[in-house]
Amino acid sequence: MSSPAGLRALLGGRRFRQLLLTRLAGQVGDGIFQIALASFVIFNPNEHASAAKIAAGFATLLLPYSLVGPMAGVLIDRWRRQRILMYANILRGLLVVAVAMTVASGVQGLLFYAVALAVVGVNRFVLSALAASLPHVVDEKHLVSANALSTTLGTVTVVVGAIAGLGMRRLVGSDDSGTALVALGASLPYLLASLAAAKMPAALLGPAGGRMHAPLRDAVGDVAAGIRDGARHIWGRRPARLALAAIGAHRLLYGISTVSTLLLYRNYFTDRGWIRADLEGLGQILGASSVGVLLAASVTPAATRRFGKPRWIAACLALAALVEATFAATFRQEGYLAAAFALAFAAQCTKICVDTIVQESIDDAFRGRVFAFYDIVFNVAFVSACVLAAVLLPATGRSFAVLALLSAGYAAAAVAYTRAAATSRPVQKAQRSVRGARPPTPAAGEPLPHVPAARAPGEVPAETPEPPR
Repeated sequence: MSSPAGLRALLGGRRFRQLLLTRLAGQVGDGIFQIALASFVIFNPNEHASAAKIAAGFATLLLPYSLVGPMAGVLIDRWRRQRILMYANILRGLLVVAVAMTVASGVQGLLFYAVALAVVGVNRFVLSALAASLPHVVDEKHLVSANALSTTLGTVTVVVGAIAGLGMRRLVGSDDSGTALVALGASLPYLLASLAAAKMPAALLGPAGGRMHAPLRDAVGDVAAGIRDGARHIWGRRPARLALAAIGAHRLLYGISTVSTLLLYRNYFTDRGWIRADLEGLGQILGASSVGVLLAASVTPAATRRFGKPRWIAACLALAALVEATFAATFRQEGYLAAAFALAFAAQCTKICVDTIVQESIDDAFRGRVFAFYDIVFNVAFVSACVLAAVLLPATGRSFAVLALLSAGYAAAAVAYTRAAATSRPVQKAQRSVRGARPPTPAAGEPLPHVPAARAPGEVPAETPEPPR
């Protein structure tokens, strides 16, 4: 991760290690929980899976999730983030018990989706709080490496949790009772994440400013205003705006790829020796993706120092275009394992860069609201992709026309972002509470920088593991 010395310096920070442990424990639980959901909804032998059904499932979970995201962003600017991490993980542990009970009873209607949605909604609070807390536990010069390490290891631990879930599924069976036991297994990592968060001081992770004691009623009433403020904050910071557009385009194309992959492994591919189909084959895809994610974390800090974050984002989008036109076009499991590795590499590199650009560009007082707006773009793009996939993809998921569309879309995104970023000014460092960081001193003759208030009227322009390819 950047260099051995940089990695040692990063991991030498006790508070960073505690925050990282909180993330990793929780995301192991996420991986186990996702396998339980996939077993019950998509790979249930008693149910037929189609593009429309998969799209409906994603929309049911992610569209309301986009409504929870804004609330999370506003509240983590008001509540102690350490307390959010502690209590939200306890709540997640209790909610997965409720999910296990509904699965064991064979309920797949409104009650099941309501409880599953509650788990996903609480996840939003946790991930938003983790993203907003990171600059409080590392020096500014280590922020790129900290993003690379924490988000990458988080993604890898989701895969580890998923593999553990697959192992549990093999032991306890794939029927409703077995799937319920797998879901129940996610509760322990969530409780461990809560214990890790409890060891940090309450005020360590922010937020900065004095709004954290505002009444909940005021916080709820300010959600729309908070999203507006976050959007304006981003809009006035062109590098962050362009980075958000790039991740939105990536998410749209990646979402179509995700639905296609799920359909292929559910309805088209078959077992061939060690090459597997169904949920076990998807586990192999997860393994290949995790290797790509680790490589992304290893090379991105050095690559961004050499080429800059905008060029690295564009290069990764171009790589994704090439992968869609080559490995994915084989429509064979071997090709999809290679594609999973390469696309996970490109996706993780892009996300590390975008997260860092956004963090560098925004003020700490707006951090939660910015990431709330980020979540809306991220999730709405994925849901839109699912709707498109339902229209474009056959039941098998095999479509050369869709692959051509994906390849062309990634290539167009790479070109558009390159041109736009070339005319953008370098990222202006935002005012934030970063341990050890000092405000920049203007050069002789330069005006003093304007530091906006946390809620100045008219203020101008303010993550899971993703499904595998």
